[in-house]
Amino acid sequence: MSGLPEAFASRVVRWQKTHGRHALPWQATRDPYRVWLSEVMLQQTQVSTVLAYYERFLARWPEVAALAAAPEDEVLGLWSGLGYYSRARNLHRCAQAVVERFGGEFPRSAAQLATLPGIGRSTAAAIASFCFGERVAILDGNVKRVLTRVLGYGVDLASAPAERALWDLATELLPRQDLQDTMPAYTQGLMDLGATLCLPRKPACLLCPVEADCVGAREGEPTRYPVKTRKLRRTAESLWLLHARKPDGAVWLEKRPATGIWAGLYCLPVYASRELLAGEHAHATLEDGEAFVHALTHKDLHLHPVHVATDRVARAGGGWFGRTEWEVLGLPAPVRRLLVDAG
Repeated sequence: MSGLPEAFASRVVRWQKTHGRHALPWQATRDPYRVWLSEVMLQQTQVSTVLAYYERFLARWPEVAALAAAPEDEVLGLWSGLGYYSRARNLHRCAQAVVERFGGEFPRSAAQLATLPGIGRSTAAAIASFCFGERVAILDGNVKRVLTRVLGYGVDLASAPAERALWDLATELLPRQDLQDTMPAYTQGLMDLGATLCLPRKPACLLCPVEADCVGAREGEPTRYPVKTRKLRRTAESLWLLHARKPDGAVWLEKRPATGIWAGLYCLPVYASRELLAGEHAHATLEDGEAFVHALTHKDLHLHPVHVATDRVARAGGGWFGRTEWEVLGLPAPVRRLLVDAG
């Protein structure tokens, strides 16, 4: 049992309605397509970054059937710069599955939503809660922080059983009445608390509507929670990028394999060493550009651009692209930046 009063949920609901966030474009709708699109884009990405992409996607594909019918390269191109490109590929596959399996209508339960590509348990619950008022818990990073502090839940979330137990506690705390009204507000309220007050380092406990219920605040150490000890080891990798450019300004790009770094994106040819690059282009004059570091989630990429003016690139699976062509392709952020800087 959580030990929290039944009033916990109602406090969160009341606070959200008066002090929560209401101005975001996906909050004024119960359209599951729009809610799903926002949830996927917001994974590991700040709201301020997502806003423009959200509007562009809706302008291009206002409904799920239109997105499903779009070429994957076009979807990746519009996503370009948002990062974590597996989300875009899953977004496209999910849209196709909604059309093929559900006749273009998103299923109304979290259990069915979770069977779709790229929709995990928490995202499925968010869609079902916001759009259909289903009594089902979300547990994204912000909500984990709020609930572990409120409950004083100090079990290591690196343990799968510990996380499952937190899911059970989160479900127990859900509203029980007027679900069409309370579930969207409660779900949004927990998200808003984590995003605006219950911050990782400096939580604003005095402004929190559930401070009186919060074990972490009562102990005076809310930042002790959540507990998660397992950390992925950060690695580094060096890659050399061939920036081959014709006299008319066209650049040679190749589509990356379906797995690995930058999977499925268009990219400059990638080499594991400068020797390999130079061996393929012994006929040309190579000019080394300034190396730079691009940080992925758990890896630092040390990128070494090598420039060459040529109209001969003896590699299969690529082609020449002028600026107006490559600007609309799905490109890795550092490659796009390199091409823009090169003019």
